[in-house]
Amino acid sequence: MLQAKDSTKVFRLYIDDPTSSYSIIAQRVFNTYKQMHTYQCVDFVRKQHDRWLKFDHGRMKIYDAIMKLNKFVDESDPDVDVPNMYHGFQTAEGLRKAYPDEDWLHLVGLIHDCGKVLALNSEPQWAIVGDTFPVGCQFSDKIVYHKTTFENNPDLNHEIYSTKYGMYTPNCGLEQCLMSWGHDEYLYRVLNNHPACTLPDEGLYIIRYHSFYPWHTGGDYMYLCNETDLRRLELIRRFQKFDLYTKDDNDLPDIDKLESYYLSLIEKYIPGIVAW
Repeated sequence: MLQAKDSTKVFRLYIDDPTSSYSIIAQRVFNTYKQMHTYQCVDFVRKQHDRWLKFDHGRMKIYDAIMKLNKFVDESDPDVDVPNMYHGFQTAEGLRKAYPDEDWLHLVGLIHDCGKVLALNSEPQWAIVGDTFPVGCQFSDKIVYHKTTFENNPDLNHEIYSTKYGMYTPNCGLEQCLMSWGHDEYLYRVLNNHPACTLPDEGLYIIRYHSFYPWHTGGDYMYLCNETDLRRLELIRRFQKFDLYTKDDNDLPDIDKLESYYLSLIEKYIPGIVAW
């Protein structure tokens, strides 16, 4: 089972009133979520599916996608201010150390944020990064900045979408839910579309829901989960600890030394050219 040591560093510190803070990062994070929670709605997500899930925005290997993140800094992340490429290697190495025999898990740690290559096509960060949540039903109070960022969302007072279950049914399963659009869902769909991908279902599930913090950390939306979701919840929670607690701006991995190992995993589980 996935486990990670506790950290003395405080992570995911979201300042309620970032205007009172001198931190540029805190203000940047709030502004990203403000835009996300204004525009992420059913209509927007459906349009993104139509745009991106034709997989006609380029072709490249998974490792090339990782390298493309060498200048991408996640504007929703209050914990780090370095390119996202390093975070993938830090997560992977944490998992590799704890579970040396679960090589598919090391690869999931490496690639879990690769969907952020959406930024290469000029997508705004609020449509790429940050915590995810279902659209088409009531917005949970477990969502970051819930009280101060949703007032202009077109679904907030919708006759159906503002109700607890919205357009869903009790225990329908998360796979039936339309999640806010971002790198999680995009990479999951890209890998599902790639015929040569042999990552186990558990790995794909981690990729799809690792940013769904209102669920796996906040404990909400259980009423939409089916048995599969509830069974895999602990897996997601344990992965999240590596995703979170391996972040360190001051201890960046030597990628040149790690490259050959991870290239071998990509060749094993996600070989060839991938359609994006």
